[in-house]
Amino acid sequence: MKYLISIFLTIVVSLIAISSWASVPGQTTKIYNVDISGEVGPSMAAYVERVFRDIPDEKDSIIIFDMDTFGGRVDSALLIVDAIVNSDKGKTIAFVSKKAISAGALIALSCNELFMRNNTTIGDCAPIMYTSEEPKALGEKFQSPLRAQFRSLAKKNGYSEALAESMVSENLEVYRVVMENEEVYMDSLEYEELTEDEKSRVLSKKTIVAEGELLTMDDAEAMEYGFSETSVASKEELLTVLGIVQYEIIPMDRSWSEGFVGFIISITPILMLIGIAAIYTEIKSPGFGVPGIIGVICLGLVFLNQYMVGLADHTELLLIVLGFATLGFELFVIPGFGIAGVAGIVLIAAGMILSLQDFVVPDPSLPWEAEILSKNVVIVLSSFIGAFLISMLIVRFILPKVSRVVSGPYLDTTLEDSHADSKATMSVGPGQKGIAMTPLRPAGKMKIGDDIVDVVTEGEFLEKGMAVVIIAIDGNRVVVSEEG
Repeated sequence: MKYLISIFLTIVVSLIAISSWASVPGQTTKIYNVDISGEVGPSMAAYVERVFRDIPDEKDSIIIFDMDTFGGRVDSALLIVDAIVNSDKGKTIAFVSKKAISAGALIALSCNELFMRNNTTIGDCAPIMYTSEEPKALGEKFQSPLRAQFRSLAKKNGYSEALAESMVSENLEVYRVVMENEEVYMDSLEYEELTEDEKSRVLSKKTIVAEGELLTMDDAEAMEYGFSETSVASKEELLTVLGIVQYEIIPMDRSWSEGFVGFIISITPILMLIGIAAIYTEIKSPGFGVPGIIGVICLGLVFLNQYMVGLADHTELLLIVLGFATLGFELFVIPGFGIAGVAGIVLIAAGMILSLQDFVVPDPSLPWEAEILSKNVVIVLSSFIGAFLISMLIVRFILPKVSRVVSGPYLDTTLEDSHADSKATMSVGPGQKGIAMTPLRPAGKMKIGDDIVDVVTEGEFLEKGMAVVIIAIDGNRVVVSEEG
């Protein structure tokens, strides 16, 4: 009997859909196909927002979201949901072609209608955090606002609120309760709160979602539980079910720049590491060369990428530029390293952290923002520490060798077998101490007694007036280091 009722309801829903969507004879319906595949992140949110800007204001058009995703960032999913819910550019349909898991389920339920291809799945939207050991489910503080979002979408589209919430929280037990004239889904708490008279009218009770489980449905279950309109074999069959005969499918593909943005986001920590290391190396070496160019390109790519997805703005750029200016002033104008240097590093770090998120202070009602902030802080601080170590290695071991190899122009004959004949060089030796007469960056002059000698460090920068000691004589090169 229940099987016959299910078939009857499916036929009724299909007839209603056909009557509401049937094309006017001779009229071509525009179908805009939006690709929701891969990880849900800032680049996908920017893509969906751009799609809604590009779609003309045509009330009779249909926007199909082709779903194939395991989910991703909650904040990006909520931006996509807002764009879908607030759109007035035609009906929105979620078509689960493979899977709509986690944030994908949230996006799918925000559309006006849901259709699923045969043998596809939807559900399991529990907020989790990835640790070094295994994924860890986040607590009630994170689940509560997500459940509220699912309840809101369920009310909007006529889905069971209890079942929708059970996609988020595994501590909910949901029953299908059949009464005399109705069939409802309720959680265990709602069932316990039924009056004795209401319980007496219960004909059957079946557990649909057990406690400790999250609701994940295949296409048949989604249709049985009232989420999916029906299961179809293809997008063309979906349009046939809707009664649309004449149509034009317009693919809203991602542009090359949106694809590039997604790639840059995936390697942002690496670009930050290389960029900061290259800039620091450039500061520690005279002139402006390859490290400076590499640093500017890497950090420029990071900022431009975040700007394109709407996370960074002029404020973040101003903080980063001001930070580098303050740091440069500290290094080249003020001797030593003090307040200005620390302020420069703090400004650069703040600008980079803010460029990775679309908020300044986390909203207590959106607890995932605090998680995003902490993650961004770790990324930026790790980049600073790694960049410092890498740049020190470059300055200590690579730059001195490069300076010997790259210099030119060259003579046909060399002085390889000649002996140093500089009187200044011959009069000094390893172990002698003196004072830096000029800043050593890394070359300069030192004073030993009454003599002034041209010297070079092994890569480090030493300020004027510092005590230095000769550590080696290499031909005409007098190599010194800070006396310590």
